[in-house]
Amino acid sequence: MLELDSVYSGSDIAGTDEAGRGPLCGPVCAAAVILDPSHPIQGLDDSKKLTEARRETLFKPIQQQSISWAIAWCTAAEIDRYNILQASHLAMVRAVQALTQQPGQVLVDGNRIPAMLALPAEAIVRGDGRHSAIAAASVLAKVARDRFMQALHVQYPVYELNRNKGYPTATHMAALAEQGPCPEHRRSFAPVRQALGLNPEPQITEQGRLEL
Repeated sequence: MLELDSVYSGSDIAGTDEAGRGPLCGPVCAAAVILDPSHPIQGLDDSKKLTEARRETLFKPIQQQSISWAIAWCTAAEIDRYNILQASHLAMVRAVQALTQQPGQVLVDGNRIPAMLALPAEAIVRGDGRHSAIAAASVLAKVARDRFMQALHVQYPVYELNRNKGYPTATHMAALAEQGPCPEHRRSFAPVRQALGLNPEPQITEQGRLEL
């Protein structure tokens, strides 16, 4: 049992988390999960603490044994338009809204509640290691995004996205410098902008949008 499970329990509580804030390439993915207290899922934890094989093993049981679950995305273009924090929050809101059963409360991993979330909510720092519903959401989001990046590797093998999942590894950075970005690279991120020969810091227009 994770640390806060005994504090926040019930079939009307959803946990939400995202995966993919740090990469230079690809979308950010979020998931929301309402667990069924009568069908506990063993071995849940922060997805970053689990091996890839363990996350894959948990993926189907989370979907099959939960009361409701949903996965949602914000594209690289949306990340460039809104910034990565707002895009992450938007993906979480989309995931919560896609649940087949709307929760009475949402537990959000992190220290901020998405402004667009029109439900009672609480932000929990390191919540993916403290509450099972958030941990379940973190696993769904991580596995879904990793699978997306593996598929993207087939289109753009030079970046080795199947290995780095879009994070700025040495091989990724070398390919970015030599080949330039692909359409899925985030053009508001400094290393991508540098590869394009642009100012590392995007400018903010009077309308509050990024000038890429």
